[in-house]
Amino acid sequence: QVQLVESGGGLVQPGGSLRLSCAASGFIFSSYSMNWYRQAPGKEREWVASITTTGARTNYADSVKGRFTISRDNAKNTVYLQMNSLKIDDTAMYYCKAMMLAGWGKGTLVTVSS
Repeated sequence: QVQLVESGGGLVQPGGSLRLSCAASGFIFSSYSMNWYRQAPGKEREWVASITTTGARTNYADSVKGRFTISRDNAKNTVYLQMNSLKIDDTAMYYCKAMMLAGWGKGTLVTVSS
């Protein structure tokens, strides 16, 4: 079955950077576009970024455009989210998901605080 394991979260000061990773298994990773989502305390889960199967195309939510970069390594079955210029509002649990497949990982917590 689909397994997704997110990692790389932590506590960072405003303006700092983090790189999240999501290790995927249980499906043909290179055949699926991948997404990152996040859920802040008390809010609904929201889409953050997506990347096509080869990485040729990416899309971002307006709130993170220019600050976050999604990438993937199909040889490692891993998708990444490089987060720069972090803001307090970026505090959330971050999840990856394969497009068109059910299943979520447990997420990784990003806390941006001074």
